[in-house]
Amino acid sequence: MTRPRAKGRKKRDPAAESFAEGVRLVKANPALAAVEFDICRAEECRLAPRQGLVRVDSDGTLHVHPARLADPAVWAWSLAHAALHLGFGHVPADKGERVQPDRYELAARCTVVNRFLLTFPVGRAPDEMPLSYPDGDEEQLAARWRRTGVPAPYAHCGTAGTEADQVLVPWVWFGRRMPDWRLAFATALTRTVSAAMDMAGGRRDSLDGEPAVKRPWDRALSWFVSSYPLLGGIAAGITLVADAELARAHGIAVAAVDAGAGEIYVNPLRRFEDEEWRFVLAHEMLHAALRHGDRCGTRDPYLFNVACDYVINGWLVEMQVGAMPEGLLYDKELAGLSAEEVYDRIAGDLRRMRRLATLRGKGVGDVLGGPLGPPRDHVDLDGFYRRGLAQGLDLHERQERGFLPGGLVEEIRALSHPPLPWDARLARWFDEFVPRPEPVRSYARPSRRQASTPDIPRAGRCFPPEEIARCTFGVVLDTSGSMDRVLLGKALGAIASYAGARDVPAARVVFCDAAPHDAGYLPVTEIAGRVRVRGRGGTVLQPGIDLLQRADDFPPTAPVLVITDGWCDVLRVRREHAYLIPQGARLPFTARGPVFRVS
Repeated sequence: MTRPRAKGRKKRDPAAESFAEGVRLVKANPALAAVEFDICRAEECRLAPRQGLVRVDSDGTLHVHPARLADPAVWAWSLAHAALHLGFGHVPADKGERVQPDRYELAARCTVVNRFLLTFPVGRAPDEMPLSYPDGDEEQLAARWRRTGVPAPYAHCGTAGTEADQVLVPWVWFGRRMPDWRLAFATALTRTVSAAMDMAGGRRDSLDGEPAVKRPWDRALSWFVSSYPLLGGIAAGITLVADAELARAHGIAVAAVDAGAGEIYVNPLRRFEDEEWRFVLAHEMLHAALRHGDRCGTRDPYLFNVACDYVINGWLVEMQVGAMPEGLLYDKELAGLSAEEVYDRIAGDLRRMRRLATLRGKGVGDVLGGPLGPPRDHVDLDGFYRRGLAQGLDLHERQERGFLPGGLVEEIRALSHPPLPWDARLARWFDEFVPRPEPVRSYARPSRRQASTPDIPRAGRCFPPEEIARCTFGVVLDTSGSMDRVLLGKALGAIASYAGARDVPAARVVFCDAAPHDAGYLPVTEIAGRVRVRGRGGTVLQPGIDLLQRADDFPPTAPVLVITDGWCDVLRVRREHAYLIPQGARLPFTARGPVFRVS
């Protein structure tokens, strides 16, 4: 007699259980787990395969057969096959029109994916799949098979039976981040291989676990946090990236740093003692904290990096922080000099300096301009580095933790007082060289305040014409096609506000591109409205300077402000002058007046 089934008991679904186990096996693989995809197992799905198991579309959705019963290992292999189509870029999420691949290209892509799964086993391939595959990439195989035909074993080696297992659907990623499955898979695969090598070498217990033994660079960073207050705050917020493949791809011999991302990249294949790793990490942290990447200005970036290396290594040797590895840049004769002073010394022998090597390698700087790998959230430079160094210096001195070089202390204190922005320094220049009209009192013009006492004469207040004519300045404005309109807007807005605050009625304006155009005296609030950027060739500014210097109606003591993007001729100005150029631009000559860089 059979026992009656309990009321309300849910019936087992072997197909669903087998599919769920296959999904778990795929997600357990760290490289495939990095490829973000959705799964659709709805019965009414139009894209679900009728014969096979899985089909993938360009929106990153894996459409699976809703009722097919298969072994979990076969499900895992099929899902991995579809996910690899995303990781290999076979169905990219691109904008615009998407052209469906032909049967030769479909077969070639499935062949490449199956060949990869032979060396990267996930689950088990179905029995009908070939045991070997031809060499060549997708393009080579597709081109060959268009000439000779697709061999029978590879004609339908996908996961949708005789149907195409890759579908390009219309682009519907409006308002969402477009995924880059190729980059995600390549990054995760590199890390998985590196972790496997660490596990084989005994440095890691498992692929997804922490290293079995704490690595020397991690021990060095922990030492700063616990035992060296000057750099402890910086070390607590720094991320160490020890990736051999990343270091090889970007030519990092020992270490490099990106201050904006707060990351130090180390080459894990280099063998140093703990004391040497402390020196290396302190070197990179000082690069980031002292803002050496931003202080380069118009100097040669590599030579300025070399100059900073000489200064930092000299400080660390004096402070006895760790032990300096062999081959680093160090010269006792440069002790006490700033990075800018060292740069001026070494810039004269470029041939010899180009052969020197930083911690990144020969001919390249270890101060990077951006993070390696995918974009990350950047660090607030002002809030992190300045506060970390200032607090570290205070703790270091309060606890009497040892000697600090005077140059390092000066730079740390200078970071607490950042330089004035360009517009504030331009305002100071106006205050110094553009006189304010001074009123005079004269009985030739009665005061308007004497109406109540008409019998008492009072002198009136007025501005004589010669006083007004003296309070002006000249503007030589580059209006060639290379000029940035944003630069023009910021510069002219600053000029108008400062000149208006000083009661300057008008300025003498000369527009220059291929030839000067004298606009005469213009009210400072109308200069921006008269500017017309002309798309001509290189800019010749010297005729505009000469026009102002020879003008009879332009006061000989009035200063001249030159606004250009740096693509101009060599200028000779025989009166007080200044230059307004974009941040990062360079003048083709040595400026004798102040240079304000618009950020």
